[in-house]
Amino acid sequence: MRITPAEVCETLAMVSEHHLDIRTITLGLSIRDCGHEDVDVCAQRIYNRVTTAAEQLVPTARQLAREFGIPIVNQRISVSPVAEVCSAASGSAESFVPVAIALDKAAREVGVDFVGGFSALVHKGASSSDDKLIASIPEALAATERVCSSVNVASTRAGINMDAVLLMAKTILATAHATSDSDSIGCAKLVVFANAVEDNPFMAGAFHGSGEADAVINVGVSGPGVVRAVLEDLPREADLTTVAEKIKATTFKITRAGELVAREASRRLGVQMGILDLSLAPTPAVGDSVAQILEAIGVGVCGGPGTTAALALLNDAVKKGGVMASSSVGGLSGAFIPVSEDAGMIAAAESGALTLEKLEAMTSVCSVGLDMIAVPGDVDVETIFGIIADEMAIGVINNKTTAVRLIPAIGKKAGDRLEFGGLLGSAPVMEVNRNAGTVLANRGGRFPAPLNSLRN
Repeated sequence: MRITPAEVCETLAMVSEHHLDIRTITLGLSIRDCGHEDVDVCAQRIYNRVTTAAEQLVPTARQLAREFGIPIVNQRISVSPVAEVCSAASGSAESFVPVAIALDKAAREVGVDFVGGFSALVHKGASSSDDKLIASIPEALAATERVCSSVNVASTRAGINMDAVLLMAKTILATAHATSDSDSIGCAKLVVFANAVEDNPFMAGAFHGSGEADAVINVGVSGPGVVRAVLEDLPREADLTTVAEKIKATTFKITRAGELVAREASRRLGVQMGILDLSLAPTPAVGDSVAQILEAIGVGVCGGPGTTAALALLNDAVKKGGVMASSSVGGLSGAFIPVSEDAGMIAAAESGALTLEKLEAMTSVCSVGLDMIAVPGDVDVETIFGIIADEMAIGVINNKTTAVRLIPAIGKKAGDRLEFGGLLGSAPVMEVNRNAGTVLANRGGRFPAPLNSLRN
């Protein structure tokens, strides 16, 4: 594809004025051959594997950023789900915390921002290794800085493991208490999924799936500031078809930049190119906001009536523009709505325009789900269970990936704020509906797979 001088100038403007960046280059690594019945031996094998395979990841990303003039904000690693890798050690190990510590040490050694994969897949049932990993999460996330954890508790094919949902509600609260001296930041590194994907480059939910090659490069692009700027240049009388076409055309250009970086990173590192995730991932920077895109489409304030419709249009147009630009689109790919990481979402939540219930409605049409939402620290486990269960049901019934990254703010109440800094931003503590009751959470069992799971 020929690139004209005008397109070069346009891309430079996207970078310098509207925060276009490559959000992450993520190296996916299989560590399945690192298992051992002694958890300490397993941890050392994992450390050796990660530090050897990822040695050139950060230098390569920095070189590409210099050459192409496009910022590459994060370099990350995802590994095979640790619960599966450590199954041989589950009988003798007290916990899998030594593996988390080894991953954290390896991440520091190679200079990456985060490493994902302290994970378990329990949507149909849990093994002893899965149980041990989940029990290890609070201590593991308190003892590490760069390790991220995820647990898949539901899928359209299997339904929802309601016992696992309750267990994860308890785990989230335990993690909040374990990291209460740092604004419960452990919960910012913990995700509960329905229909988790195997090639997600974004944290905290990334892990390297069993269907992946031994090592792959997955790239996540971003650019909500670019899309917002394009829409703000449209006349107010422009119809929604014109709005959608503008989003598609802009996403196409953003995706082409990501495709170039992904292919070159793959070539230089000598590993297979995986996928390009074209999710619009916001940052706390002014103007780099999905909420402000929705307001540019025409919603008065994000969270007001019309927000879900505007988000549906945005998500669909992003996907259409991306698949026109690359045959390797994967991951989550759409629009993210993490409250703490989006200046517009923060403002809308603090004004009362954006509520938890409205966010839940928005997750039915966007990528992922309830993301980086702080709730009062005295919230009970049944309420957390109910929030997770509702979000899992949206994913299962609609055959889409949904997730919950909830942060109980220990010692804080609605209206207070958590401060994380960096890309994690700051989270206003939002009020929750406390009418969950005690019966539903304790029924247990499995929410059956829906009728639309019978696709064979």
